[in-house]
Amino acid sequence: MFLIPGLLLYVGLFVFPTLTGLFYSFTDWDGVSPSYAFVGLDNYKDSLSNIVFRKAFGNNVEFMLTVVIAQTFISLVLALLLVRNTKTRIVLRALYFLPAILSSVSVGLIWAFMYDPSIGLINYGLNEAGMSSIARNWIGDPKIAIYSIAAVQVWAHAGQMMIVFIAGLQGIPAELYEAARMDGGSKWQVFRTVTWPLLAPSATIVVAYTTIQSFKAFDLIFTMTDGGPNYATEILTTYIYHTAFGSYSFGLASAGSMIFLVLLALLTLLQFKALRADRVSY
Repeated sequence: MFLIPGLLLYVGLFVFPTLTGLFYSFTDWDGVSPSYAFVGLDNYKDSLSNIVFRKAFGNNVEFMLTVVIAQTFISLVLALLLVRNTKTRIVLRALYFLPAILSSVSVGLIWAFMYDPSIGLINYGLNEAGMSSIARNWIGDPKIAIYSIAAVQVWAHAGQMMIVFIAGLQGIPAELYEAARMDGGSKWQVFRTVTWPLLAPSATIVVAYTTIQSFKAFDLIFTMTDGGPNYATEILTTYIYHTAFGSYSFGLASAGSMIFLVLLALLTLLQFKALRADRVSY
């Protein structure tokens, strides 16, 4: 009986919308008119052959890989530096975690202003430091726009993942470190043979969560670039949004959503298996 309220919420907010989206993915519904026709797998074929969809998928993978690698590395380094419970380190943890409590829309607006090529703080600082040659139109240049937004994503959530790693580090028995040092292990050997294997469960959570987070970075990208310039920052979620509410092709957008759901589920499953295999190998 205690499970019923949660089960009803889950069915109403996830299962029913997913099944409804699956149903409409086989239709040509425009999202407005009460009538629609069944088109079979045409929406899926059109999505997979659509140049913009392919571009969005490529951008999403590029964005995800950049964020997962950078955010995991930075959050792990921060956790190793701040794992001890001293007053200074606790304050620093709070400061690094602070961006995670801000809404993605607020973060996007702040960084869009900072990236502004004319009045932005970044280019201003580079010019003042005599490094004007490095100044760029950070989110207006198709070659670097996706990486500029990835840097914002890492800035906003590295502190959040740091907390996960700190919890994992503090759960490792101190006796194991003492034994490793008595055996003459260097810092790197201790990290490789003791810390990292026992930190693998935390790393699994960080990588899986960061992957899902980077695939669903709709609000950040929508706020900063809306998928531009020239689809350089278009990802699957913004493609689905533009298809549904820009072109009023809800059937096509639903098909894109189903493809996105399957891709994300498969990718997360592969990550869990890879990290679990890595943990077993240790």
